[in-house]
Amino acid sequence: MAFKKIGIMTTGGDCSGLNTIIQRISEYAIRHKWEVIGIKDGTDGLSANPPKIIKLDDNAFRFANSHLAGSILSNGNAFATNFEKSAKDGKLASFNKKLKKSLQDLQLNSLILIGGNGSLSLAYLYNEIYSGVSLVCIPKTIDMDVPLTDKTIGFDTAVQQITSYCDQLLLTARSHHRWFVVQTMGRDCGKLALNSGVAVGADAILIPEIKFDVDNLIKHIKQSRRDYGIIMVAEGISIRGHSGRPADMISRALTNAGIPNKPAYPEYLQRAGDTTANDRILATGFADTALKAIENNETNVMVVLQNGEFKTISLSDFFKAGKPVKDPNIVGVMTSNAYVEPDDVLLQIATDMGTYIGEKRK
Repeated sequence: MAFKKIGIMTTGGDCSGLNTIIQRISEYAIRHKWEVIGIKDGTDGLSANPPKIIKLDDNAFRFANSHLAGSILSNGNAFATNFEKSAKDGKLASFNKKLKKSLQDLQLNSLILIGGNGSLSLAYLYNEIYSGVSLVCIPKTIDMDVPLTDKTIGFDTAVQQITSYCDQLLLTARSHHRWFVVQTMGRDCGKLALNSGVAVGADAILIPEIKFDVDNLIKHIKQSRRDYGIIMVAEGISIRGHSGRPADMISRALTNAGIPNKPAYPEYLQRAGDTTANDRILATGFADTALKAIENNETNVMVVLQNGEFKTISLSDFFKAGKPVKDPNIVGVMTSNAYVEPDDVLLQIATDMGTYIGEKRK
């Protein structure tokens, strides 16, 4: 097998499973006598002069740490120049040239980019940056909003984190005859709230894709057989005429209706926790498929899981399959999103179980 020099980079928000991928790729590369480097702080570190890198060998990363959340490579630095700041300052073209030059200076054969739908969209839109290397992308996000893949790294662990969090809340909820309005992440896509809500047995699940009526929500809670429970809300929901955090808005409406409740925020605990077995298996499958793509000299591809099969698709197919929306942080850039579809089986299951999910699917 020909010698290769490959780089690994994690970008966007962190999550569980990133270290598992890094460890699996590194172990394979070392075993096949490839050189493998990690690029620190994502594109922030890649744009530095010189690029921020570490050599990934047996001394750099212990196998026993591969289950830990976050990324040994880090995902970005708030003080560094990045896509967002460069676009705001009108220097995006210059920033992109820095990234391309850094990749040329590193003399990589291949780059494995592990990112969410925003990072993958940028990789597709600014493909010229990676023209000198074989680019293989791996999808990771707790929001599960990447088109054309059945799973993303970090999602399963995040669902487990929220479920465990709510299991504890339910103990005090029962003791005090109280409802908890739990706000999950999910600005545009409600898959995290939907899956977590079904796992917890939430009495209501509110997601951005489905319109809901506050009065009907209140009526549903008042008619519940219990006087305590969980109301799961995604951070991307909105209530006409109200402002503030979604959980606070729902909580105030419940309080005004005489329903004892408290808002609760798992916050960044959702992106933490020991990586679940399912996420570790997914990470290993993605790593294996990415390495095979490198061996086959594939480029501009994304690793996916479709109907139980690990495979690669083109970045072009990924981007065009989603529903592009304006990137909230980078002016002039579109991000390809996946959403909870109207025929998602969990919507019907939740309804069958007596969960209020809203009135009309958008």
